[in-house]
Amino acid sequence: MVRVMACSAGHPAYEAIARENEFALRAYFTEDYVFHGPGGDLTFDELSAYFASLRHAFSDLRLLREQIIVDGNFLAARTTFSGDFTGVFNYSPIGPVEPTGQHIEWEVIGIFRFDDEGRAAEEWVQTDYRGLLTKLGVTTTEAVQQGSYS
Repeated sequence: MVRVMACSAGHPAYEAIARENEFALRAYFTEDYVFHGPGGDLTFDELSAYFASLRHAFSDLRLLREQIIVDGNFLAARTTFSGDFTGVFNYSPIGPVEPTGQHIEWEVIGIFRFDDEGRAAEEWVQTDYRGLLTKLGVTTTEAVQQGSYS
């Protein structure tokens, strides 16, 4: 059974993602972890690079996991990410995006599968890429020129 706790400062997922803490990241995710997202699957190392890009692009990165539902080793949650867009976001859905200095918030819906030791083994995520790009200050024309998005 998965132990449920809101994801905020001090929670293992928060420390693993929002703060640069390789030990916490490796402790929270299994080595063969797979992320299934709107843009395709990511390995643990690819997801780790994505988290690093978030920390670089968004100063004071925060995440708050809300509306948590648990069923056996599965957990579903709505997670709100936020931060000040002060660095280049290299892993945006369309590639590098220059910072605007604006405070940005966006939500993702995730379903996690945990192993018997309580580590995240697999995750399925959906998010509104178009809405995120708009918040990042990207126009539809720029997005089309850099690569399509959903």
